[in-house]
Amino acid sequence: MKHRVVITGLGVMTSLGKDKDTFWNNIITGQSGVSTIESFDVSGYPTQIAAEVKDFNAEDYMERKEARKMDRFVQFAEAATVEALKDSKLNIAEDTDPERVGVIIGSGIGGLGTFEDQHAILMQKGPKRVSPFFIPMMIANMASGHVSILHGAKGPNLAPVSACASGSHAIGDSFKFIRDGEADVMITGGAEATIRPSGLGGFCAMRAMSTRNDDATTASRPFDTGRDGFVMGEGSGIMILESLEHAQKRGAHIYAEVIGYGLSADAHHMTEPDPDGPARCMKMAIRSAGIAPEDIDYINAHGTSTPVGDKSETKAIKLALGDHAYNIAVSSTKSMTGHLLGAAGGIEAVICALSLENQIIAPTINLHNQDPECDLDYVPNEARKADLNVVMSNSFGFGGHNASVILKKFEV
Repeated sequence: MKHRVVITGLGVMTSLGKDKDTFWNNIITGQSGVSTIESFDVSGYPTQIAAEVKDFNAEDYMERKEARKMDRFVQFAEAATVEALKDSKLNIAEDTDPERVGVIIGSGIGGLGTFEDQHAILMQKGPKRVSPFFIPMMIANMASGHVSILHGAKGPNLAPVSACASGSHAIGDSFKFIRDGEADVMITGGAEATIRPSGLGGFCAMRAMSTRNDDATTASRPFDTGRDGFVMGEGSGIMILESLEHAQKRGAHIYAEVIGYGLSADAHHMTEPDPDGPARCMKMAIRSAGIAPEDIDYINAHGTSTPVGDKSETKAIKLALGDHAYNIAVSSTKSMTGHLLGAAGGIEAVICALSLENQIIAPTINLHNQDPECDLDYVPNEARKADLNVVMSNSFGFGGHNASVILKKFEV
């Protein structure tokens, strides 16, 4: 028996808000969360801007002794989980069997800040001064691990590490566990905290990021002729997924239904995208959902604002949907949130769920001179009311990892 899978809770930690309602209001009004980096001295870097989560206090969401054992990316994941569980009104111990509650939270890089800090201690003070928490704070599975520990979730637990596709892989895998009857509830999404000297330096060395430092809020401009690279973001997006039976039994509010999931490999290049891989991924998601390409109303694009990536995704959408690609809306919310790397899929799935709930498409801001090779409807600069029934969220990562998740407006 296949089970229907629904979304009952949403939680975010982002530069545009630390709660669902603030975040959504900023998204639909086209606000940018990008500004000059404040967490360390960036004067020597070609790129000096990012979408930082400002004024984040982990102790607002967990005890101090727990927070001290966590890297910032894990703190983000736990904080967003607290928000998502509160939103879903789910008490794991009272409302369900903890052995049927799982956690899958992806991260592209994991505890980069912890690695930096402890490496500095190693070099300056020697191995005896390295923290015993170094490894368990750094490893990328610890978002899933800590969330399960703190909330007593004893079901399926793992952590996809597939670069910028990690969050979407987490949601897709969670969908399959519930659909196939292996869990009743999944806490899922992505978390990332790589706005650090080594992270910024590494991406600068690749010349992958925008250097529009004097105009931070317009630096991320997907599909625009003036785009010059992505803008790094940080944070977490977490969803509570449940089987329809479980959600209805406890009278939960349902935002949307998850109906399809696709994944593929480019098998092409470490960093250069190939349109064929994402196209096959989208086609697989459509087959998984049991729908036709013509049923798709909106795509939340990967849309990173890189010269090559945006053109490649545009081609991929046309390969996957054919002529229907010109009939749908496509937007990149990374124009506002920046690129949260492994957390991007989690944040963007939250946006898709809220788009279905509110029947509004989030815009691509900073799109004033559309690239002729990017010739689809990218919802420029202003949100748009629309009749939305089926939406898709795309995530593509270094290494040729691709993931697409399809959500549907919930109907009994």
